[in-house]
Amino acid sequence: MEMVPSTMTEMWTTMGSTIASFMFVWAIIRQYCPYELRRYFEKYTHTILTYFSPYIKISIPEFTGDRLKRSEAYVAVEAYLSVNSSKTAKRLKAEMGKDSNNLVLSMDEYEKVTDEFRGAKVWWVASKVVSATRPMAYYPEQEKRYYRLTFHKRYREMITGAYLEHVVKEGKEIKVRNRQRKLYTNSPGYKWPSYKQTMWSHIVFEHPATFGTMALEPDKKKEIIEDLVTFSESKEFYARIGKAWKRGYLLYGPPGTGKSTMIAAMANLLNYDVYDLELTAVKDNTELRKLLIETTSKSIIVIEDIDCSLDLTGQRKKKGGKAMADDENERKEVKEESSNSGNSKVTLSGLLNFIDGIWSACGGERLIVFTTNYVEKLDPALIRRGRMDKHIELSYCGFEGFKVLAKNYLNLETHPLFDAIDGLMKEVKITPADVAENLMPKSPLDDAEKCLWSLIQALEEAKEEAEAEAAAAKKVVEQSQDGGGVCSENCLAEKASE
Repeated sequence: MEMVPSTMTEMWTTMGSTIASFMFVWAIIRQYCPYELRRYFEKYTHTILTYFSPYIKISIPEFTGDRLKRSEAYVAVEAYLSVNSSKTAKRLKAEMGKDSNNLVLSMDEYEKVTDEFRGAKVWWVASKVVSATRPMAYYPEQEKRYYRLTFHKRYREMITGAYLEHVVKEGKEIKVRNRQRKLYTNSPGYKWPSYKQTMWSHIVFEHPATFGTMALEPDKKKEIIEDLVTFSESKEFYARIGKAWKRGYLLYGPPGTGKSTMIAAMANLLNYDVYDLELTAVKDNTELRKLLIETTSKSIIVIEDIDCSLDLTGQRKKKGGKAMADDENERKEVKEESSNSGNSKVTLSGLLNFIDGIWSACGGERLIVFTTNYVEKLDPALIRRGRMDKHIELSYCGFEGFKVLAKNYLNLETHPLFDAIDGLMKEVKITPADVAENLMPKSPLDDAEKCLWSLIQALEEAKEEAEAEAAAAKKVVEQSQDGGGVCSENCLAEKASE
């Protein structure tokens, strides 16, 4: 019995000495042994240990591919663990949620959490590997983050099949609930630093527009909503007919008729991100394809005022004689404008391939929306069915649209002045933007009736101007007929304005 303490003391002394010696030798190796040799030693040590270990490990890296595109599997696992880890992990990191008011918790680096699935216990670890190379002055340190899943080999089939499918499915649903919808824009190519992982910059999308607040005819509004909802639920249908899961919308009409508001309402209805593509900032067709690759599913790609974007209007019209000379001068002007706006070399062919070429199928559940004030200027190949599948005309405000705006701005559903406004709107063209401006209270003392009278006055003034223009045009026609001459429409307009 007296030998036990002595034996225990000797054992601890020997163990302590052995550990100290091992730590000393390891420190010498780390300091003086070449990195390549250490990696070689670690590799084969790990192989030997793995051979005897009953556990299997699966790594899920954050980035995959040459372009370092963020892995969808990593994002799904991150979202899935955000729920599990917030209950069990001791070290967490917090990020802002969907409405920028709620914090979403997820496991911090090197944290370990346990999960169970059908009686099997698994372990998740968040880790990272720092590049051994020294970072350059203007570039951040290269880090490769990953999640590692560990489980017993007896559960291999269940974990690699049903469990991982469960994690990805749950993670995607959590991500949709927690994500912030974003409004993206592209920058000129020369501003992209080489270490940047995306060609788009973004802010949080917070536009409040909905179809309920838009000044549209009820039947038209219902038709558009049903078309959008049907598209968003048609993944299997598009796969069955062999088409990419995308749809094109052409919004056209006079300025101030709500084309941009319509895009925001579409995004809010479907819970999609918005990519506002500025064509004049795109260098060439190759760059345009790269931008398309960087967009995500559940998104709307928007090109506003496409009739003003580069030389994309009516490029294939046949011309001859003087018309060809005029077209040459026009192309020179467009070329000068293009050089001033960043030397963009995007062509009509490149844009057509962007809309429905082979590359347009890289991803799914996308809307492509063009807006224009002058649809007649666009090349027919650009807006044909199959590219712009649905054409939506947003025209002047009607009485039903006025009632929506009156409800929004004045909280009125009926008023004695509505009849007068109805009568004037049948005679006068006025945009929803002009109606909204007149219904907007300009001071705390402005009541609903004053705002309605302001609209009536604007309608009457517009009516008088329209009557004056019609009378002037009629007079010009009569003078032209008396003189025996023939005057074109442009000629009549010029004389009427005089």
